[in-house]
Amino acid sequence: MIDVLKTYKKKECYSKLKKSKIRYIIRTIKKSLQTLLNEVLTSFYLFLSFTFFPYFYTTNISKMPYRQFEEYNMEVTEGIKNQYKNILEDLEEDTNRDGLVKTPERAAKAMQFLTQGYDQNPEEILKSAMFKEDYKDMVIVKDIELYSLCEHHLLPFFGKAHIAYIPNGQIVGLSKLPRIVDVFARRLQVQERLTHQILDCINDTLKPQGVAVVIEASHMCMMMRGVQKQNSVTTTSGFRGQFEKIETRNEFLKLISTKLS
Repeated sequence: MIDVLKTYKKKECYSKLKKSKIRYIIRTIKKSLQTLLNEVLTSFYLFLSFTFFPYFYTTNISKMPYRQFEEYNMEVTEGIKNQYKNILEDLEEDTNRDGLVKTPERAAKAMQFLTQGYDQNPEEILKSAMFKEDYKDMVIVKDIELYSLCEHHLLPFFGKAHIAYIPNGQIVGLSKLPRIVDVFARRLQVQERLTHQILDCINDTLKPQGVAVVIEASHMCMMMRGVQKQNSVTTTSGFRGQFEKIETRNEFLKLISTKLS
């Protein structure tokens, strides 16, 4: 009787163990199939998105006046990434170590973000918020932070822009002035051209009685390399219309250099 019970228990334990293994195998297969299905669907979605609808991802985004650049063209990113990887290898860096494995891709996306201004339309930004208003005095937006890349060394320069205009029947939404600063700054630039691009854009689009732009910036290309002058600041300016008169220009320069509060 005891032997029969032992045999029965052994068979029962073996049966439970067998069922447990079968359940484990089924769960493993389900997880594997689910993972495979997710990967297939993701790949299929990306294939459709960038093969059959490239126009949407490139042309339509570029036509949006001031959409912030968050989408990255996979083909362009891959190309830039490989170039950065080659540069690191030419510098005898190990691109397989933990700190550098994803650096080429990060740098590729960062460069696209920092040059997104090429895909934005500053004139459309201004036109999207122009209003008729009988105001004929000076409008100033000062201390606008800007960050750009010097086109000579691909190093940053950064500082502040000060913009003024005298309306001629139309005003523009105040936030649009900093936006166009960003559009032109997010390109490979020199400060002199940046100043005149902002100036001419406002003058040609808004057609005010006058426009003034002053930019003060520090350039890393002459701070961390080259002459290595840490405290140097470069100032550029441009004036159109009424601001070409010395009295109006002096009023503007006084107001941007004075703290009223």
